Amino acid sequence: MLSIRTIGNEVQTQDNEFYQIFLLRDPMEMTVDFTNYKTAPYSLLCLSPYQHLSWLKGPLTTGWQLLFHGDFYCIEYHKKEVACNGLLFNNIYLQPHVNLGKETYLEIEQLVRKMEKELKVGLEFSDAVVKAYLQLILALSSQVKKHQINLHEIPQQEDIGEGRIFQQLLEENFMREKSVNFYAQHFNLSIDAFSKKIKKQLGKAPSIFIQDRIILESKKLLHLTYQSIKEIAVQLNFDDEHYFSRYFKKNVGISPSEFRSKVGISIAAK
Repeated sequence: MLSIRTIGNEVQTQDNEFYQIFLLRDPMEMTVDFTNYKTAPYSLLCLSPYQHLSWLKGPLTTGWQLLFHGDFYCIEYHKKEVACNGLLFNNIYLQPHVNLGKETYLEIEQLVRKMEKELKVGLEFSDAVVKAYLQLILALSSQVKKHQINLHEIPQQEDIGEGRIFQQLLEENFMREKSVNFYAQHFNLSIDAFSKKIKKQLGKAPSIFIQDRIILESKKLLHLTYQSIKEIAVQLNFDDEHYFSRYFKKNVGISPSEFRSKVGISIAAK
């Protein structure tokens, strides 16, 4: 349910059913869900189940990889204690990494070492101790990222006006409207001009945002509800469950039923 690995020149990057946390001492370049990112020294990278990751550049001289299943620690169930869902994980509008700074990085690294030691000892209450350490890591990282968003990651409003409006439009319409043209028309722009403007402001093309938002909602419904695949397909306005399954598998790598089987239905499911 939880494992810890030290990482060096090579690191496993396979897509799987675990939440993954990478502590990265060195600057790195990677793609997450086919979008490129660069990290600063002493950074933390967070991935949700079945996000696609590949490293592009940068020597991995030292670091850590934590993997935990939602059955071990449910980020939705603990959202009041640790507001990491939608901040560290599951937010298509935020970068998946956070610059911790050296002091916080070393503090979290010490917690990881304590977790590793506790897992090796395997005493009666080791699971509870490890969960407490994991929750503290998530809380510290969330705190740093929230602070950075407030101070550094919000450009001047006039520089991202269309981007902000697009985000709002997407949240209101993604279940019904899956074409870039629908959103471009709202701004009286061609698809090409609109795509260039959004990518410049938000870092990704609108077609990628639309796709990511549909997949994120699909994962949420599979993990946080008891709805059938057919019911989820209807809610997301796909023509039928087979088309939805093909769309999901094309973007995630596995079928909706397999995703639900491996990731499980959350204890916070409704």
